[in-house]
Amino acid sequence: MSFTTWTPPAVASERRQFALTLWRAVEAQHVVSTMPLVDSLEEQAVLEAVLDAGKPAVPLEARHLHYLLFTPFRYPPSRWGSRFRASQDPGVFYGANEIRTACAELGYWRWRFLNDSPALPRIDARAQTLFEVRVETSGVALDQPPFDRDRAAWTDPDNHEPCQAFGRVAREAGLGMIRYTSVRDPQHGPCGAVLTPRAFSHPMPLATTTWMLTVRRDRVMWQRDDLQQRDSFEFEAALWQRTSDTPEAR
Repeated sequence: MSFTTWTPPAVASERRQFALTLWRAVEAQHVVSTMPLVDSLEEQAVLEAVLDAGKPAVPLEARHLHYLLFTPFRYPPSRWGSRFRASQDPGVFYGANEIRTACAELGYWRWRFLNDSPALPRIDARAQTLFEVRVETSGVALDQPPFDRDRAAWTDPDNHEPCQAFGRVAREAGLGMIRYTSVRDPQHGPCGAVLTPRAFSHPMPLATTTWMLTVRRDRVMWQRDDLQQRDSFEFEAALWQRTSDTPEAR
C-alpha cells in the first residue's frame, strides 16, 4: 500500500486548534483491593506507596495529573506498539469522542484476550471505568483533507506502521493530538491520540461512570451500572474476526 510521505513542516502547516472532551475506558480502579492484605488504613497507605514505588517513574510533565490521565505516559508499550505508538516511542493517551466508541475500543481488546485463551469459555460481567477528560491543544485531523486521501492507511485494522510513522512526524512537528477514525467501532466514531500530557487542560477527569462488561466469543456487552440511568451497548465480534489472529493488530 502506498501513501503520502509526510514531513514535519508539511504536517505543521496543517495544524489546527482542538478544544474537546474525550472518553476512555479502563478496568475499574479499586484502591480497596489491597485492604484485605493489611490491618489498618495507615498500613494500606504504606502498601500502596510501596507498590507505586516499584512502577516506572511518572514523566515530569505529567506529575500534576490524576493517575488515570498520566498512566498511558508512564508505561512502555507492548513489543508491537499501538496504533500511533511504536515500541520505542513515548506514551500516547487514546480516547474517543463518544462513550460508545470508547466501549468498542476496549471491548475489542477484552474480546481479543478471550479469543486468545482457548480454556476460557467467557468473561462474565466485570466493572469498568469510563472517564472523560478535557483536551486543548494543536493537532491534525486524519479524517479531513489533505490527510483523508490516505484513509486506507490510517484505518488498516492490521498494519499500524503508517500510523506509527505519522505519529513520530506529528511529534517532531510539535503537535499535541491526532484525530482519527475508530476501526473497532461499527459506526466509526472519531477518536483522539493525545501525544503529550501538556494537552490536558484540566488535571482531573471531568466525569467518571461505572459500566459492566461481559465478553462472549460472538459478542461483547456493556451495561451502565447506574440506577438512575440505564444505558447499554452490544458489539458483534464478526466485525473484528478477521484481525483476531494477527498480533500486530493494535
